[in-house]
Amino acid sequence: MRTFSLVFLLVSLFALTAAAQVQTGTIRGRITSQVNGLPLAGSSVRITQISRSAETDERGVYEFRDLVPGRYTVVTHTDGFTDQARSVDVTAGGGITVDFAMSLTALREEVTVTASGREESIFESFQSVNSVGAAQLREQIGNGVGEVLERESGIGKRSFGPGTSRPVIRGFDGDRVLVLQDGARNGSLGSQSGDHGEPIETLGLERLEVIKGPATLLYGSNAIGGVVNAVSSDEDDPHEGFRGSFTGLGASNNRQGGASGGIEFGLKRFLFKVNGNFLRDGDYRTPLGRVPNSSSRAYGSGTSLGYYADKGFLLGSFTMDRRRYGVPYAPLYEEGVLLTDAGEYDLAAIRARFRNELPEVPEEAVDLRMKRNNYRLRGGFRDVSGPIQQGNFHIDLTGYRHEEIETAGGVDSVGTNFFNDTFSYRAMFQQKKYGTLSGRFGFEGFSRDYLNVGGEQLIDGKIGQKNFAAFVLQEFDLRRVALQFGGRVETNRYDPANRTRYGSRDFTGLSGAMAARFRLWDGASFITNFTSAYRAPAIEELYNEGPHIGTVTFEIGNQNLTRERSNGIELSLRQRLNRVRLNGSFFYYGINNFVFLAPEDNNGDGSVDVEDGLPIGLYRQARARFVGADVSLDADLTGWLGIIAVADVVKAELRDTGRPLPRITPPRARFGFDLRKSGFSVRPELIFTAARKAGDIFSLETPTDGYRLVNVNASYTIASEHAAHTFAFSSNNVGNRIYRNHLSFIKDLAPEPGRGVHFSYSVRFF
Repeated sequence: MRTFSLVFLLVSLFALTAAAQVQTGTIRGRITSQVNGLPLAGSSVRITQISRSAETDERGVYEFRDLVPGRYTVVTHTDGFTDQARSVDVTAGGGITVDFAMSLTALREEVTVTASGREESIFESFQSVNSVGAAQLREQIGNGVGEVLERESGIGKRSFGPGTSRPVIRGFDGDRVLVLQDGARNGSLGSQSGDHGEPIETLGLERLEVIKGPATLLYGSNAIGGVVNAVSSDEDDPHEGFRGSFTGLGASNNRQGGASGGIEFGLKRFLFKVNGNFLRDGDYRTPLGRVPNSSSRAYGSGTSLGYYADKGFLLGSFTMDRRRYGVPYAPLYEEGVLLTDAGEYDLAAIRARFRNELPEVPEEAVDLRMKRNNYRLRGGFRDVSGPIQQGNFHIDLTGYRHEEIETAGGVDSVGTNFFNDTFSYRAMFQQKKYGTLSGRFGFEGFSRDYLNVGGEQLIDGKIGQKNFAAFVLQEFDLRRVALQFGGRVETNRYDPANRTRYGSRDFTGLSGAMAARFRLWDGASFITNFTSAYRAPAIEELYNEGPHIGTVTFEIGNQNLTRERSNGIELSLRQRLNRVRLNGSFFYYGINNFVFLAPEDNNGDGSVDVEDGLPIGLYRQARARFVGADVSLDADLTGWLGIIAVADVVKAELRDTGRPLPRITPPRARFGFDLRKSGFSVRPELIFTAARKAGDIFSLETPTDGYRLVNVNASYTIASEHAAHTFAFSSNNVGNRIYRNHLSFIKDLAPEPGRGVHFSYSVRFF
């Protein structure tokens, strides 16, 4: 009996060993430059589902062994090149070859870290993502992040001049769109006012990612409309020696000039980085003339030091950002010169008055001077055994201040100060994969002190805000079908210092989401999402009271506001083949207790009431709906010719009355060609934007004519084994047409820029 048991045990162990050997597979491949075919050594390659990483050798070769059969996403990162991602199926005992030809001028980024908290392909993400790479950022550079993103599907540009532009995602704006810097809140006040910009320096970024639709599950109630994440680096690994980059640029229309650069030095397990930038824009020119006080300038720098162990890292960094930009025609609102003789705010009269001419240059000027300092500690672990395989955290301290400067007779005086100091933290963990189940969970929070003092004081005294949230996100991967579900519980507390005038408010809410992804055929997926998202009212919606030039309204807050609840569904079709890449979505969001600025007419004369030269608006709530679609397509017709097509449409209104909501992007389409040979690429494009007519606009808006624009972009890249040089050129509004952005607060006073050309030179060495 003992002999039989011993033989049985040995046979079982042999069978298990043989099975284990059979049940694993291999992924290997080679990474080269698309420009000249040279191998790229030192490239980072990751398998996101199991948190394994590798680096290419001198031949550009990488390899992953002992992979359990299943579907994996392989993500590449090579400094200076566009990240790429491929999804492959590993079989028992099989070997898969996945080669990458890395591009410096890809039309579209393929990687996102924002959608799920880990690197993945945008084509396999459960949420719709726009990812704009470094090459595109250099072509569309501006002092406002909205200018850089407005050509993307589903993204418009809200502005009060170029320096203040901010993205509008599927019609959502303000506190419903969260702007992040490397996954953390940037501490700005860009959400609360049209004349407040975002301190995002785009020249030195790896990419800008936009999550379209509710992202409250991972990022909180401020992301009920979407997220914009500025990604400065993907690397959590050290490298030996020097790497670096430099970009210089100039433009004709606004006499733009700027530069950005950085150096990395790696020594064993340490990595040191330092970077700096500056950008200056003059007043921009329209076919009607130059817009006074539309200039801007910005500069900043950053440094970091990181220690990288085999299975963990710790990094500390400091960044600073300084900006000053004009707020065109702001004094006209303060002086009341736009009112009629009867003291009424007649939008139709303003529109007719300045349809074919610019207003006279005001005697005074209003600028904003912004200062932001950020201190960050970031760390994490990976590739560890146990139930939790990977984790990361960050702790941030941000000091933010901006001054509203009034200039008269060449003398500056500070009229209003805004302070916003934020301490934030976040931790997220990736659990071990159990069969088909994988997932992440974590917690985050922030503490914020907000103060507004001076001539445009809207709140009397400091307001403190405390936030805490816990979240979980789980996925079942059943090969042809994948399921995702998750939840988030979040609490927000507002604590005003002036208790005699304001009351404290507490809001706690639950957000949840379910999604399914169906593989239709190789390279194609159909995704359906359902999201129930919560948003707490913002500080300005609760407590503001007074004239606010940035919203062109005398605002009256409402301390009785309740939380918003958005229930939405999104249907997406995505295809990624060798020659065709398609991403299209249809969405519907129904929002209960939607907060908006409602014009007041207390005397019943049919005209909005006016105070301090501005129309009076009271924050109210009602049921709203947003419905629309967006699509992007790029295809390679031949080895030298490609096509590009982008389109979007959104309709947003109050459900009970059918009344349109303010500043909703008109239907748009963009068509273009990509003509390329070796490192040379020319991309002419046509942009079509529909009109917003009188019956399809908010009561505090005017109609906007449709328009057509012609743009041309071009680039030439010279690559060697350890360096890449890119020369870029773009010409915007070639026909010098007069057109107005419907989302601009000053669209009836100033049209958008006329004809202009833009040049840039970039070099990356590695």
